[in-house]
Amino acid sequence: MDTLAKYLLTTLIGIVALGQFVQVITRYVLQVPVMGLEETMLYPTLWLYILGAVNASRENTHIRANVLEIFVKTDRGHTILAIIGEVISLVVGLWLLSWAWTYTEYAWRTWRESPTLYIPTFYADIALVTGLALMMVYTTLHLIGHIRRLRSGAPA
Repeated sequence: MDTLAKYLLTTLIGIVALGQFVQVITRYVLQVPVMGLEETMLYPTLWLYILGAVNASRENTHIRANVLEIFVKTDRGHTILAIIGEVISLVVGLWLLSWAWTYTEYAWRTWRESPTLYIPTFYADIALVTGLALMMVYTTLHLIGHIRRLRSGAPA
């Protein structure tokens, strides 16, 4: 899974960078803007953003403000704080996932298209529900890991 994520994110970064490079060269150097390039760049850019968040969730490297850890001195206390944080993340994430699912149903039902190239926007719209579902899977796995660590008494 690590290898797939690494290559997928690298490919998406490359596509976005190449698209921006082409846009700059054609628009500002050649004075010939490419019609619809911004529209097509929406898809890999959106997926890159969402899958980057999924990757941070997978690696457990999201930015956190662990202020309470300053006051809690024991490893057990840190693990309990991590469990509380994961539970809150799971509750909020599942709530957002239900909204994203409703939006995905709407996107499927309306089957909108982009204004210039008529590309179905559904393929960009499903990035959110896919990303949130994967983040909830990783959050659940991290929660299980914290609970096991708390039961075994291992340091955080």
